[in-house]
Amino acid sequence: MDKRKKQQNLRHWIQGTWTLLTNSYLIGFIKGKIYQGNIKNICVPGLNCYSCPGAVASCPIGALQAVIGSHQYKMSFYVVGFMIMLGTIMGRFVCGYLCPFGLIQDLVHKIPLPQKLKIKTFNGDKALRYLKYLILVVFVILLPMFIVDIIGQGSPYFCKLICPAGTLQGGIPLVLGNGPLRSTIGFLYAWKVAILITLILLSIMIYRPFCKYLCPLGAIYSVFNPISVFQYKVCNDKCIDCNACKNVCNMGCDPVKNANSLECIRCGKCKAACQTNAIQYTYFNQTKRRTK
Repeated sequence: MDKRKKQQNLRHWIQGTWTLLTNSYLIGFIKGKIYQGNIKNICVPGLNCYSCPGAVASCPIGALQAVIGSHQYKMSFYVVGFMIMLGTIMGRFVCGYLCPFGLIQDLVHKIPLPQKLKIKTFNGDKALRYLKYLILVVFVILLPMFIVDIIGQGSPYFCKLICPAGTLQGGIPLVLGNGPLRSTIGFLYAWKVAILITLILLSIMIYRPFCKYLCPLGAIYSVFNPISVFQYKVCNDKCIDCNACKNVCNMGCDPVKNANSLECIRCGKCKAACQTNAIQYTYFNQTKRRTK
């Protein structure tokens, strides 16, 4: 097994282990009920739907929306600080290693198709990348803040109208495990399931379409990529301009031009593909050298 496959297998093991740890309330799937213990007050780094029967902690995007329209803002400050801390330390490393829905998209993309149907880029791809920032501003911040009920509480509009992770982890398992709940589903549930199915099908052809175009959490972490403690660095004296790193990047990044692009999820494929060891991890601008 070559270095690249070993590195990606390790990444998938980390993704899978983290997904199981953060969704370990297995009895919730049997009873069709949500875990509501004290741990649920803690956020996890990636998307992890509060309403998932197995979830033992909360999603930062869901937690932020839940209180952003309130007058107290206590939880908002905690959640914002939590995301800033993670972004400052890791950037979008969270997307590459610690997001359950990222793992789902990774695995779906492995479904074999003729190479011509595997789409790396297309007209409008770069423009669509900005959509996730628009979704962050409109659905996560503005709508919950200004469209509130009579007690001044906003709704989690991103979770309610868009989030496919919530549908997969929470909506579908709850409906399957809760008979009375099945009688209440309507257009909104069908809409969310349609979004999920569309993204799953797209994930076969396009690598991580949700992460690229729709995810507001990825949008938040992305702005920290250029300044985070953990970064990539390309050693120009070792680089031979072979484009191997650019060719293996499914997120459309060119590490030689920008090793810490906003789109980089720090998956490590570029580093594993580099035959001259020109791409290194850095912490506080100190390069981690490869040991011989």
